[in-house]
Amino acid sequence: MNVLWIGGPPGSGKTTVARRLARLHGLRRYDSDARTWAHRDLAVKAGHPAALRFEELTPAQRAAAPMEERLAMWLQAERGPMTVADLRALPSSPLTVAEGTQVLPGMLPPGSRAVWLVPPAEVRLARLRARHGPGWAPELYLRLGELIEAEVERAGVAVITQEDALPEVERFFAAELAAGPLARGPEERARLLREANEAVAEQYRAFFARPWSPGVSGTTARPFMCECADPRCDLQVSLVIERLPPAPVLAPGHRPWNRPKQAGVSGQSR
Repeated sequence: MNVLWIGGPPGSGKTTVARRLARLHGLRRYDSDARTWAHRDLAVKAGHPAALRFEELTPAQRAAAPMEERLAMWLQAERGPMTVADLRALPSSPLTVAEGTQVLPGMLPPGSRAVWLVPPAEVRLARLRARHGPGWAPELYLRLGELIEAEVERAGVAVITQEDALPEVERFFAAELAAGPLARGPEERARLLREANEAVAEQYRAFFARPWSPGVSGTTARPFMCECADPRCDLQVSLVIERLPPAPVLAPGHRPWNRPKQAGVSGQSR
């Protein structure tokens, strides 16, 4: 498996680092959040009690459940093997960077190259509060973070604690990034960006299709990666999920990979 693994607690910056690493170096990105509902469907089909229980409850009922029940319904242990199976099914080229809370030492295939992002607890808390609302962070995420941090510490695996983790992650994976394989040219890079955006769109469609979901309106918008030609671009574009266009998703002023640079027009992101 040509996979670079990134684990860590909620709020550790895994998604941001994986997104930027993939963009800079021409990697395929495995977004664990985008596979949430596909994994839950597999668990339901297998008759997993916690998965069945999750689908029976409303969001408010889940939030009121005891912590141990909420942890079980998270399917942390069950999603690890599902993630490995997903990655085995992907093409071997280019390298894939995979991230997720379910990335734990015990679920990785032998010989895996993996690192865990564990910034200070106050940094993770601030990020969760910024993501979920001022002064608030889900109790489940905090408890899950404690459990992940403890498991990583017991395993004695590679850990990065810096708040800005990307430079350290690049150094950690330097040999793998040098060896490749990486995306071969702009067309493949463009396909990888579109593949990642399509996965996000499918994630939200699957969520809104659940019987207990509030349903999706014609104006429900979510952020998608700019598919421009600049590997350093980290901008996102808000789009209605039912209308992910066939043309490249572009931030204002950005050009796609396949458009020739015009005289006097910079190819850099703004």
